Amino acid sequence: MSERKVNDCLVNVHFGERAQPPWMLKVRDDYFKGGSSMYAPVDLDALLGEMDEQGVEKAVLMYSMVTPSTTALKFVEQRPDRFSLAVNGVDLLHPVPSLRELSALVRDLPVSYTTTGASFWGDGRYPPTDAVYYPLYYKCAEMGLPLCMNTGLPGPPIPGEVQNPIYLDRVCYQFPELRLCMIHGADPWWDTAIRLLIKYENLRLMTSAWSPKRLPDSLIHFMRTRGKNKVIFGSDWPVLAMRRVVPEALALDLPEDVVDNYLYNNAEEFFFGDRPVSN
Repeated sequence: MSERKVNDCLVNVHFGERAQPPWMLKVRDDYFKGGSSMYAPVDLDALLGEMDEQGVEKAVLMYSMVTPSTTALKFVEQRPDRFSLAVNGVDLLHPVPSLRELSALVRDLPVSYTTTGASFWGDGRYPPTDAVYYPLYYKCAEMGLPLCMNTGLPGPPIPGEVQNPIYLDRVCYQFPELRLCMIHGADPWWDTAIRLLIKYENLRLMTSAWSPKRLPDSLIHFMRTRGKNKVIFGSDWPVLAMRRVVPEALALDLPEDVVDNYLYNNAEEFFFGDRPVSN
């Protein structure tokens, strides 16, 4: 069992609830080289066992407004001390009813953040600077709800240019009250992401879906120096198992306080701390 406290800020328990589309199968087989168990139903005790083994105190479970996950809701209901939700699926083309639904979920359930990915809807035609995102930005800022956005080229064979983190430059400038986090790394635009993290106080980066031993030297240097409070751990379990990525994170050439921030403290402050509400 890991002796360090860990928050795993991106965990999937919904894959086994329904048949996955062909592009998801292609990601599993061709990109991650995963086995059939990657999309199998999740047993609560087995997940808690892996969390306990790796020192994971809390896990944030993905939950879609489009296809709600009964598994995620059940796990949150049974173990609210160990699980919270990340809500995706806001309809950016019809934002008013969708954002009302998001507000209701935030009111009624333990929601740690909401999320969207520019490559994964609208055929990748809408970069984060497009006006379709602005109602979501405003609502998240108003509620003090962190927003996570995919950055970096996506694994599936879909358009990826809209996930260049440079688009978030204007977003952070126009919405300094918005708690914004880049997720799934930023490859091949790591240096752009790091420069933005230095520039904007309200911006963070989560290394979900990235093996820690594959993180670039430039990010490790940033974590060690100016970015001690900027980078957050996430596994994207079961795509990457906690029992794989937590030991890899512990093996990074980082001071102990930086490791503690990366694995636990930064998420505790950004996702689980008091939620400032915009006036």
